Amino acid sequence: MIPEHNYFESSYKKLGLIVIDEQTSSDLINELYKSYIKILYLPSGYVLNIDFKQYTTSGPSLFFINSNQYIHILKSGPGHGYFIYYNRDFYCIQIHDAEVACDGLLFNNIYNIPMTAIPEQDIKIIAGIYEQIQYEFELRASSQEEMIRTYLKQLIIRATRIWKEQRLGKLNEEPQKEIEFFRDFSRLVEIHFRDKHTVADYADLLGVAPKTLSNKFNRLDLAQPNDIIKDRIILEAKRLLNYSDLSVKEISYKLGYDDPAYFNRLFTKKAGDTPSNFKKKYQLGKNVQLE
Repeated sequence: MIPEHNYFESSYKKLGLIVIDEQTSSDLINELYKSYIKILYLPSGYVLNIDFKQYTTSGPSLFFINSNQYIHILKSGPGHGYFIYYNRDFYCIQIHDAEVACDGLLFNNIYNIPMTAIPEQDIKIIAGIYEQIQYEFELRASSQEEMIRTYLKQLIIRATRIWKEQRLGKLNEEPQKEIEFFRDFSRLVEIHFRDKHTVADYADLLGVAPKTLSNKFNRLDLAQPNDIIKDRIILEAKRLLNYSDLSVKEISYKLGYDDPAYFNRLFTKKAGDTPSNFKKKYQLGKNVQLE
């Protein structure tokens, strides 16, 4: 059951807001929030893991975390932050706004970067949006739902603009059609990585030749499509190794590999450790953090 603090629910629509500090940061590990889309605002001094990658905030930062991702705050900073969680019924907008939808650039991109450092000129604006959402919970007015949704959309639109300036690099100079092509590739990988493992598979889905797909990535000095596909598969393997009771063989089958030995070699090559050793080391690390 979700705690009642700063929590909205109507029909199937759900959204909550938690103020993050040293006392509440450990709550984010809770399975209660796993199925939600999450946006985390943290000031400087915080250290956290998202999907086995560590991030440190040197200034106010935003993190966009999808429902299938795992988060652990390892160290709290001196200031407080905000944690919004919501489901797709509360906010998942139409296709003409795809860039800022619930599977838009912030949550699904070829760079696999969930963090956005907030520029100095935007800090007060973004912090103010969170404060306004908190105020709406305190006000409890009849228009609360629409006001909160409006503020949430403002936050996502502003953060998307910042992320594009910081992360897109050469791609930011390309026509919008090209930007959408790469986003489509990323979205298709997210949908099909369990059963489609080759560049040719995704080239076919996108209606281009495999060489054309690879050349698009080469021209902009991006990671190779094959690496993006395999990295997504290995990430899912890491999640299953550490957050499920499945054996390595069962994980291999679940990810579309009929030959567990081949999968074992692929994981070892990409992760730098065997699946069983990776699981042991990560579980040991979690136990040390909890002591």
